[in-house]
Order: sequence, then C-alpha cells, then structure tokens
Amino acid sequence: MTFSGKGGRKQPPPRATRAARTPRPGSDGGPFAEAKPERLISAEPRPVKIRADEAEANFKAVHQEDGVRLQKVLAQAGVASRRVCEDLIAEGRVTVEGKVIVEPGLRVDPDAVVIHVDGVRVTLKVEHRYVMFNKPAKVMTTMSDPEGRRSIDDFLDESMRAARLVHVGRLDYETEGLLLLTNDGDLTNKLTHPRYEAPKTYLVEVQGELPVKTAKRLQSGIELEDGPIAADRCWVMGSTGSRTMVEVTLHSGRNRIVRRMFDHVGYPVTRLVRTAIGKIVIGDQPQGTLRDLELQEIGHLKDLASAAAGGQ
Repeated sequence: MTFSGKGGRKQPPPRATRAARTPRPGSDGGPFAEAKPERLISAEPRPVKIRADEAEANFKAVHQEDGVRLQKVLAQAGVASRRVCEDLIAEGRVTVEGKVIVEPGLRVDPDAVVIHVDGVRVTLKVEHRYVMFNKPAKVMTTMSDPEGRRSIDDFLDESMRAARLVHVGRLDYETEGLLLLTNDGDLTNKLTHPRYEAPKTYLVEVQGELPVKTAKRLQSGIELEDGPIAADRCWVMGSTGSRTMVEVTLHSGRNRIVRRMFDHVGYPVTRLVRTAIGKIVIGDQPQGTLRDLELQEIGHLKDLASAAAGGQ
C-alpha cells in the first residue's frame, strides 16, 4: 500500500505511519534508551533553563523527605541508568507534577506523583496489562461470535485470556490495524467516554483519483445524517488513477465514521487500516499478532486517559 505522487515525485512521509517504533530495551538501560541521554525519550530533547529561585520553589513543592531519590525512581522505571537519569534531571528534561526539576537530590513518593521525561509520562508501576493487537480484516471486535466468525479470542494466548482483557473501542469487521486490549477498566472507561475521543490515524484506500480539494473539504467539515464531522488532518499520499491512498486523523469514534465520510464525498473506501491512537503507533508489527505495550507506550496511553479525565 505505497504510492508515489503524480509524475513519480516523492511524497513527504506521513506523520504517524512512518513514526519510529518504540525503542527496545538496551543492555544498559530500559525501553526508552540504551545509555546516552540524547537517545532517550525524545528525538529532539528539550532542555529547560529555569531561574535558581524557581528551581528551589519547584524542589520544595514536590520534595518528600522520606521518599526515594528521583534518579533511582527513573532508573527503576527503565528510563536509563541512574547516572544518565542524573544528566536528564540536570538538563531540565524531567518534570514532577508538572514542575521542572534540576536537582538530583529530590526525593519523591513514586506511588503518588506523575513524572514526565521530555514530555513523555513515565510509568512507575504496572498493575494492569496493556496489549496492542494488529487486527486483520474479517475479524470481529468481540471475544466470541455466535456466527462462528473469527474474533479477538482466536488470537489470544492463555495468559491473555487469564488476564480477562477487553478491547478499548472497536474496529468494524473489514477494518484492519491497531486495537488496544487491557484489563484496566478505569482507563477503558475514560478513553471510550462519549465526551472524549483520542485522535486516531488511518490509512484509507479509495476508488478513483481523489482530488486534493476533496481532502480539504473533509478537513473543513461535512454534514452527515448524524451531525457534522471534520477530519483533523486529511492528506492525499498518492494515486495510481484507479485508486488513491489518503491519511486521515480525526477524534470521532462514531460508527463507521471514516467509511461514511468518504462515501459522502463519492469515494467509497476499499481498504481501511488504523495506524495510530494518539502517539501509540502500530509500526511494523505483523498483522494478526499481539504484543504487550512497552513502558513508554503505557505512559502515552495514561496521558490520553488523563486528558479524558480533564487533568493528571
């Protein structure tokens, strides 16, 4: 499912579908990096400079005398070695409860604080299970199907069944791609609440050559039978003349919303793949496989849930 633009010109890479996959744990670090701070959470680290009085105020606001040293908490969470974590703190890349910390002597209660590194939430303790499923087409987003069609349960191993995972949202029978499974009921409720929808990115293949102006129309907004809808972003990646590939990002979780949007403008969808939910990207995970989310991805997921709840 790759295209080049007219005249063979290369198109710029899509934002979500070409995003780097979450790094694997390194021999000296955790899921965020190996040993060097520049290879940690952010591709473009954002050190913050703060005044001495502000740094002191931030320290006093979150310091727990009987707590655990911040660099030790980060190291135990798999961010990197303790030495590298000290560098991250000194560079102003770590926040505790939203406050920039530059003093490695800070002590915190890891069960009671929210910590971010380079803007990415650090998961300090995993009590639940979070799984990414790359759903193939013609699979029901249910744990069983009375008509005998394939369902999610057909792909689970025994440990996943024992964990009593449920799906976060759904994909229709023909739609492929990223589906999250978890036994964290609170997070599931927040992410599926009708008043909140996480941004989701799709690759959409349609019949014919879809004009750029039509993509802009979908982004500007159209009126469907159940109300108005507008894509956050709608980008024509390329066309062969008989079919066009489009990348769409939108917040709505209304039933079959992507298919209905393209039907409305006269371009029926022939293939639909969800590639991302927020910053969680399917990457190169093979279809039909499941894997546990890594700590960085769980942090992203909890940030989405926090946004749904209106705060941290």
